[in-house]
Amino acid sequence: MVMIATAYTPGHGCGTITATGMRARYGVVAVDPRVIPLGTHLYIEGYGEAIAADTGSAIKGVRIDLCFDSLAQARAFGRRKVVVHIK
Repeated sequence: MVMIATAYTPGHGCGTITATGMRARYGVVAVDPRVIPLGTHLYIEGYGEAIAADTGSAIKGVRIDLCFDSLAQARAFGRRKVVVHIK
């Protein structure tokens, strides 16, 4: 499915522990659990393997928030459309 992706970095305006209790890190993404259930394994083109383990107040519908290890990486990613494959 095609989704609008944004990027975040733990500790910069958000927490370091996800809604499922995992540590926020690269490969952990926030989703709307009505669209993609928490715990779902994903492959995101241009990002790689990921797990849906977090939610966010702005993440509604076909939006996804990708965790990056550094603020510079998150800012460089910005906001864009991505293709998400459910595994």
